[in-house]
Amino acid sequence: GKTIAVLRVAVTVTAPCCRGCLIVTFRSNLPHCVSVLSACTQQSSRSTGSRLSLRAAESEKPFGNSISRYNGETERTERGGMPHRHAEEKFHLSEERSYVSTQYSLRPRREEIKAMDSKEENIVTTTRSASLKTSQAPATQTKDLEFGGVPGVLLIMLGLPACLCLLLLMCKQKEPSLLNFPPPLPAWQDLWETRVFGVYILWFLMQALFYLLPVGKVVEGMPLADGRRLKYRLNGFCALLLTSAVIGAAVFWGADLYYVYGHFLQFALAAAAFSLGLSVYLAVRAAGAPPCALAPSSSGNAIYDFFIGRELNPRIGTFDLKYFCELRPGLIGWVVVNLAMLLAEMRLQNRAAPSLAMTLVNSFQLLYVVDALWNEEALLTTMDITHDGFGFMLAFGDLVWVPFIYSFQAFYLVGHPNEVSWPMASLIIALKLCGYVIFRRANSQKNAFRKNPADPKLAHLKTIHTSTGKDLLVSGWWGFVRHPNYLGDLLMALAWSLPCGFGHALPYFYVAYFTVLLVHREARDERHCRRRYGLAWEQYCRRVPYRILPRVY
Repeated sequence: GKTIAVLRVAVTVTAPCCRGCLIVTFRSNLPHCVSVLSACTQQSSRSTGSRLSLRAAESEKPFGNSISRYNGETERTERGGMPHRHAEEKFHLSEERSYVSTQYSLRPRREEIKAMDSKEENIVTTTRSASLKTSQAPATQTKDLEFGGVPGVLLIMLGLPACLCLLLLMCKQKEPSLLNFPPPLPAWQDLWETRVFGVYILWFLMQALFYLLPVGKVVEGMPLADGRRLKYRLNGFCALLLTSAVIGAAVFWGADLYYVYGHFLQFALAAAAFSLGLSVYLAVRAAGAPPCALAPSSSGNAIYDFFIGRELNPRIGTFDLKYFCELRPGLIGWVVVNLAMLLAEMRLQNRAAPSLAMTLVNSFQLLYVVDALWNEEALLTTMDITHDGFGFMLAFGDLVWVPFIYSFQAFYLVGHPNEVSWPMASLIIALKLCGYVIFRRANSQKNAFRKNPADPKLAHLKTIHTSTGKDLLVSGWWGFVRHPNYLGDLLMALAWSLPCGFGHALPYFYVAYFTVLLVHREARDERHCRRRYGLAWEQYCRRVPYRILPRVY
């Protein structure tokens, strides 16, 4: 009976090839069975030691007695004069033989193997079909479309270029009054110049060359859906310095930047045509992109995805198209356009030096661009990079709207001078600095917390823990309002427009547009954070009730 207990343990823990040996030898030769058992258990102990120990612990005494018997004691002595157990042991022996012969005969094993293979094939087929459905889900699932859905994005794509042209034409008028609306349209042949388009292409290629220079540190972006982190080279500020050197050398050698002012509308249309062509390329390219490369904002609708962008990070080799366009051609081009307007003002108004109003506008906006390029790494955590794809929205916004609408105050001052007193200038400078301090410190606090929440410098800040494992700041700048960086942005936008005076509403178009943009952006952030953080976000909203402007909104 103790022998059978040993066999039970051995049959359970040994490999299938060894179990067959145990059955044959048990029936024919018990002493030989003992030797086979010893060899099998030694062989299997290397891979199944933990299971053997567990079984041995469950029947510790029988196992020990069996070992003693194998060391020379006879079976009669082992039974110790206990005949009442003989029938029970016979029952266990027949039960064990039946169990083993049923489990380890060759024919049933073949059938079991076939059955297992059939099950595995079914599992693989099911897994593949489920994987296929999962991979197709992003393209077919229903999403809440932003910007008014397909009708809204169609209106935006048609309305933005028209709005741009009307604003520039009205600003060219001597009396840009609403009574003179709409402004007279130039001849169609005057709206397009191949030379202007060629200059714009050269500008774009020059910035691309500066982007590819192996200078500046390389950092990793936020994790993608598949866990990868893309690498980015931070050399935007270096590109600004190189551009300044090239423009300075060109002016020194006789290049006339007044050409930019004289063909400002043509440059805007050339940039618009280029951005449209880039958007078409991005849409065609994204048609073959794998599901893991698609942006979370993509919907599967061709028109909507053309606008919002289908692919999250379109790259040609290591050249990241979206990241490049966000900061280089348009943002640095904005500085060059402002410089051209400053020189045009001096020429048209016969000034030996630029006006105080033009100086304020150029200085304020240059500081904004320098700050963005100096803190280039902060762009990697924004919604533009992590959520929105690269389509018409960002292509037109980065390449057209930024350089030709953000420079609107300087363009306005060329044809409509405004004298600013020093007391008024002091107030405007104070407003600008106030907005900049709020903007920069809020963004710096957020970026530092994202990089290292355990930073001792941030230990005084209060947080709310979320189900995602991240924390929400509820003190410091982010306990003041939910979007203090937007508040700082709006104050700076107002400071850019005030030097133009109050003679017309045109210079304040940027403030109105930017307010609508940031309110809409805040609403998008709100929906995104509510879905992501759930109850923690609701608690944060109760702690910080105002969104952008304290006591107002």
